[in-house]
Amino acid sequence: MTDIGIGIVGGGYMGKAHAVAMSSVGAVFNTTLRPRLRAVASNSIESAKRYQAAYGFENAHKNWQELVADPRVEAVVIATPQDTHRAISEAAFSLGKPVLCEKPLAASLEDARAMVLAAEASNVVNMIGFNYIRAPASQFARRLIEEGAIGDITWFRGMHEEDFLARPDDPFSWRCEGMANGNLGDLSGHPINAALALMGPIEKVSADLETVHKTRPGGQVSNDDHASVMCRFASGVMGHIYSSRIAMGRKMGYAYDIYGTKGAIRFDQEDQNALWLYEDTGDLAKQGFRKILTGPEHPDYEPFCLGPGHGTGYLDTIIIEAKDFLHAVATGENIWPTFRDGLAVAEVVDAIHRSAQSGTWTSVRQV
Repeated sequence: MTDIGIGIVGGGYMGKAHAVAMSSVGAVFNTTLRPRLRAVASNSIESAKRYQAAYGFENAHKNWQELVADPRVEAVVIATPQDTHRAISEAAFSLGKPVLCEKPLAASLEDARAMVLAAEASNVVNMIGFNYIRAPASQFARRLIEEGAIGDITWFRGMHEEDFLARPDDPFSWRCEGMANGNLGDLSGHPINAALALMGPIEKVSADLETVHKTRPGGQVSNDDHASVMCRFASGVMGHIYSSRIAMGRKMGYAYDIYGTKGAIRFDQEDQNALWLYEDTGDLAKQGFRKILTGPEHPDYEPFCLGPGHGTGYLDTIIIEAKDFLHAVATGENIWPTFRDGLAVAEVVDAIHRSAQSGTWTSVRQV
């Protein structure tokens, strides 16, 4: 076993999640590389020191530049707003340091493309943080599809629905300003990533965006509340993707339905330890969706618990992500999803925006 020094830029919601994951992953998965929390950086030295004390970092830095340059930091986790991702990752790659970057990859398609070029030119391990698709149930769904368990796919529907801005009197915040911070920039990447992972490339989209609550206490909203997207996959399959921050009652409605010629699959992240499978076999009177509770037989479950049905949680998907990142660093071979996979999501997002503006079907390849 070999220690690896981890530096995390950002100590808030996702910074904490990554700190906890890096502290736990070695014990859970017995990884070859054992992370050490060498340094944290935030928007001030005072907040960095608070995160240092709270999460157990060895050092606190006043800015990301100091953290990336720190020789004790051997790999960098970026958990800051997307408009900072390009500069931090390019600096890390220039020093040969692997990068795990939170989604979305960047605040613009131009920056996302530049980050991919920097990553691939440096030949350094890179990964983007789409954690939900790593839940054992979703990994099992991918396996079932690849094995042909539900036959030829005929339809896909993916969603990410939350209600943190569902009420008209929810106050204006940074999430209400700029397209990169709206529903399309913030939430839609997750169901798009699920669609790409489960179904393959998206060929074209026809989209509509809407700002339902145009004014909030404290300001005028300049981005979208929800997005409805018809899509056609490169395989020829039809689909639909919906994302919303105003879906009243939904807290983590990352979900998908997939229909095939021999069955169907349903999943909902609010019940992330269950996969619903329909198989068109046997007595018609006994057919129906079957609830499969995840257990040691499913991908990446057993290291957490030997008991089926006990379940994994949100932070466990971040620990699985950390395990994959460390394995990529140890072997020098990238593991999905890389920055290029993050760019694929960004290109679909851009095509959705263009389609909503033009009112026409838009080719993702033309983006």
